[in-house]
Amino acid sequence: MGSMNDRPAVVLLSGGLDSATALAIAKDRGYDAYALSFRYGQRHEIEIAAAERVAGALGVHRHVVADIDLRVFGGSALTSEVDVPHRGSLADLDEGIPVTYVPARNTVFLSFALAWAETLNSSDIFIGVNALDYSGYPDCRPEYIEAFRRMANLATKAGVEGRQSLTIHTPLISLTKAEIIRCGSALGVDYALTHSCYDPDSSGRPCQTCDSCLLRAKGFAEAGLVDPVLGDPPPGPPAVSSRPPAVSSGPPAVSSGTGEP
Repeated sequence: MGSMNDRPAVVLLSGGLDSATALAIAKDRGYDAYALSFRYGQRHEIEIAAAERVAGALGVHRHVVADIDLRVFGGSALTSEVDVPHRGSLADLDEGIPVTYVPARNTVFLSFALAWAETLNSSDIFIGVNALDYSGYPDCRPEYIEAFRRMANLATKAGVEGRQSLTIHTPLISLTKAEIIRCGSALGVDYALTHSCYDPDSSGRPCQTCDSCLLRAKGFAEAGLVDPVLGDPPPGPPAVSSRPPAVSSGPPAVSSGTGEP
């Protein structure tokens, strides 16, 4: 069951920068957040501790960590012995989908979120996917989210009976990493609690050279802010604006026709 405000929403929470911001937005929009994280055999399992810190700091109704093991399939540098690529800069990024892509990961995660939403009598899922400053994963694109929404509304008892019309909220999908950081900062997200690195050392220190670390560093540098995890941004041109972006209460969300509350 939901809580007193009767606006439960499942929020996918990895412990990274984007998902922490998506959780803050869900809370700011008045949803009662049910955070869902996954221990899926990722080499950077330290992100689970970050998710727990973020959930505690922002306040959620319940935080569930689901155990699944995608290592049985492998196919990714995050779930196998394949090396995580390290680069000198984002200019060195390869074209195409990188080896850190985990096959069908967001489909698996959203399916779990859909199941939980149905038990909560909720029609709302938040996911922090981004299609601008990202690594090129196919399951972060708007057309993928829309396709999953259509499938989801055919897949559940609540949907077939007309009790659930799912909205997949993607408030970050068209924001740059700098805009995401400014938005989260304005909402009180403590990014010192988050973890982004794909290949941390044994003590959890970020490598600073994987794709995720480089994208995070770029975002903080362009936002004109100091990353509390990675430190000062490298020298470069000043950020265009330090104002947080407007995150509307309408789209981007993928729904069956109802606007975002």
